Amino acid sequence: MLRVEDTDQERFVEGAMDIIYRTLEKTGLVHDEGPDKDGGYGPYVQSERVKTGIYMKYAKELIDRGEAYYCFCDRERLASLKKEVMEGKEITVYDKHCLHLSDEEIQANLAAGKPFVIRQNNPTEGSTTFHDELYGDITVENAELDDMILIKSDGYPTYNFANVVDDHTMNITHVVRGNEYLSSSPKYQRLYDAFGWQSPVYVHLPLVTDENHKKLAKRSENASYIFEEMVEQGFVAEAVVNYIALLGWSPEEEREIFSLEELVRVFDYHRISKSPAVFDNVKLRWMNGEYIKAMDFDKFYEMAEPYLKSVLTKDFDLKKIANMVKTRIEVFPDIADHVDFFQELPEYDVAMYTHKKMKTDSASSLEVLKEVLPLLEAQEDYSNDSLYRMLLKYAEDKGARTGQTIKTGFVMWPLRTALSGKQMTPAGATEIMEVLGKEEVLERIRKGIEKLANA
Repeated sequence: MLRVEDTDQERFVEGAMDIIYRTLEKTGLVHDEGPDKDGGYGPYVQSERVKTGIYMKYAKELIDRGEAYYCFCDRERLASLKKEVMEGKEITVYDKHCLHLSDEEIQANLAAGKPFVIRQNNPTEGSTTFHDELYGDITVENAELDDMILIKSDGYPTYNFANVVDDHTMNITHVVRGNEYLSSSPKYQRLYDAFGWQSPVYVHLPLVTDENHKKLAKRSENASYIFEEMVEQGFVAEAVVNYIALLGWSPEEEREIFSLEELVRVFDYHRISKSPAVFDNVKLRWMNGEYIKAMDFDKFYEMAEPYLKSVLTKDFDLKKIANMVKTRIEVFPDIADHVDFFQELPEYDVAMYTHKKMKTDSASSLEVLKEVLPLLEAQEDYSNDSLYRMLLKYAEDKGARTGQTIKTGFVMWPLRTALSGKQMTPAGATEIMEVLGKEEVLERIRKGIEKLANA
């Protein structure tokens, strides 16, 4: 069920519903009922439910039961009350002043249109216990519970009260939320007890923190944790869902890549950890890369094309270049650094021609480029296979002339350096040549010769 909890009108965000619908669609998290799919429990938007009078009806029922009361205290009086620090926040502890108003005083205030809130009437003695599936039974002394507001002065219910009423009237069986609500749960439990309702099954999840172990705020300025921003940053929706499912939860089997269908099948909330989970961008990038590697090429190219075109404006075979980078990137913006050399040869240091493993240095590289240039000038077929066969024969012939074993890398490293100006490229020298074309290849090889000769 998709329920929109918008009772805090000060935090209303224009267009938020559109974001919710788009996110659910992109992640494949299909709801069975909600504002757009009436399943018989509507309205599904709390601000619309306010208009039905449901929250006020239940609040007044609690008043009749002695479990809630009208409070007419103004801002000045509330500001003068005792303050306490709870969970690092300073809160006002209400002193039950209005609990003792007579019926006559209450009716007079209401008739005069005096602003009011409705507060929960929690006892000051005894204790309240509720059960959580992960944490077990949790007991809190009632003296620690404040008389939280149920209906605000604008007539809207508080988040806490609206959710209890809606969970009951909508037949919600499980309440799954962050464990920062553990301390508030006794107040919810008292509401269920006050109505004589059966409370749902509670599952409180571990906090998700950033790499500095600070809690991720819902309204964080860091867009890295906002789904649509993540997709714009080149993350794949399926990878994000997979990664988030593993935050604070682990499957029985030793694996990390799951489709949504597999997650539905294997998920067991009893395996949720109580310890905070760290949102590790490095791990997410790795997982995203695994999804990209496994992606159907046509789908990959459709997603990669805009990134390729933002860097490459010359007439290249973009599909060939896309195929080169598919297994080398973790997020789509990585493409630019892998392919920018196709557009324009960057400035580079001749020291790059020296490679210990390939047994090359500036002198040997200059010799190879000079010997290969006329062969490339005479070559008509610039396909990868034809170029590779030609260069392999050159290496064999050179080895025969010199009486040495000339490995392929001895030839390819100088060529790849001259063609790309980079130590790391998404493909080998002949694949790069095929994309660049004969004219551009010859021009870059000549520049490489000139650079080495003048070094």
